[in-house]
Amino acid sequence: MTNFIQELQWRGMIQDIMPGTEEQLKKEMTSAYVGFDPTADSLHIGSLVPILLLVHLQKAGHKPIALVGGATGMVGDPSGKSEERNMLSAEELDKNILGVRAQLEQFLDFNPALPNAATLVNNYDWFKEISFLDFIRDAGKHITVNYMMSKDSVKKRLEGDNGMSFTEFTYQLVQGYDFFWLYQHQHCKLQMGGSDQWGNIVTGTELIRRKVGGEAFAFTCPLIKKADGGKFGKTEKGNIWLDPIKTTPYQFYQFWLNASDTDATNWIKIFTFLPQQAIINLTTAHEANPSERILQKKLAAELTLFVHGQTELDKAIETTQKLFSNTKSPIESLSVTDLESIEGIVQSSYAAEKIQNGVDIISFLAENAVFESKGAARKMLQNGGVSINREKITDVQMMVNTTHLLHDKFILVQVGKKNYYLIAVM
Repeated sequence: MTNFIQELQWRGMIQDIMPGTEEQLKKEMTSAYVGFDPTADSLHIGSLVPILLLVHLQKAGHKPIALVGGATGMVGDPSGKSEERNMLSAEELDKNILGVRAQLEQFLDFNPALPNAATLVNNYDWFKEISFLDFIRDAGKHITVNYMMSKDSVKKRLEGDNGMSFTEFTYQLVQGYDFFWLYQHQHCKLQMGGSDQWGNIVTGTELIRRKVGGEAFAFTCPLIKKADGGKFGKTEKGNIWLDPIKTTPYQFYQFWLNASDTDATNWIKIFTFLPQQAIINLTTAHEANPSERILQKKLAAELTLFVHGQTELDKAIETTQKLFSNTKSPIESLSVTDLESIEGIVQSSYAAEKIQNGVDIISFLAENAVFESKGAARKMLQNGGVSINREKITDVQMMVNTTHLLHDKFILVQVGKKNYYLIAVM
């Protein structure tokens, strides 16, 4: 049984930890849980850290429990939120829970023959049997209002403009009861989560102590941030999802590939299972030749393999090479499927009749929103920063016509090194 806490510490995955947690994990195979909020029918990369905590836990010989919050999803966690979110209908929740459950089964080993087989639970299964009066008598009397109001997640909301509903105020008690229920019925002694969950988690350990005199443990991992201050896991198009329909494997691969050097150096430890010496070697090689982006390529490959599998990783690498390789393969090597599946780049459509008689390059670029104005298009063309179908364009008088169509339908525009626009002529 490997030392789970030490493994996470060198990876930078522990922020707060209750005294005695490491000793408990050394003493015996320990059941531990992480909660997942079913606000959508797919998890996104913000959920990867809690997933990885459970995977590391199972690899270390302990028993992971993934809790899907069918009940808490009806309430809404105020942690890190500035205002109350919309309530989901029962139908939406059921759909989301099925999607999240399927994804979790992809990453954890649920083989019942294993002594530390993973378990999936839905807190609605126990909360549906509890009346409001029973809950406030059985759980509410053990936790004071003073204790609940001392939590940062509550204080921030009470000090804000929108205040906090009673529904959200009770969230930490509801989550605390989850831990108590799992302690009683699944012998669960540890809860893990993001650092914004610390207040909710320790409410659970406190409820276990006060109700039954039990001892439970907790730790949190830091919230992932980007070096430039941007929100992790977000792009201009929104969340990076684990569902390949919502975020294609190519887009997923590109997200990690485009990480800054600083982020890649941190993320390679957090988001991969590579051993410490391998990461040290990769980092050294990267620092010796940053332009090769060794860390980013390895990070993107490991994550895409983990989430989408080898076949989709191979496709993502192939498309990336066709689009971005310095030794550019002929543009004709990009098939219709290749072009249509490149969802990581800006796509638009253009009226076929405009192409029939030809349209000047400046108008074409401006009308397709490649540039915000004709002036900006002209300036970039004069500087040699625009390519059509991989051919650099310097003639500002050039006419775009049907001879530029790939597979009788597409025109691929490149601005600078990384900005691609796929225009479908219809």
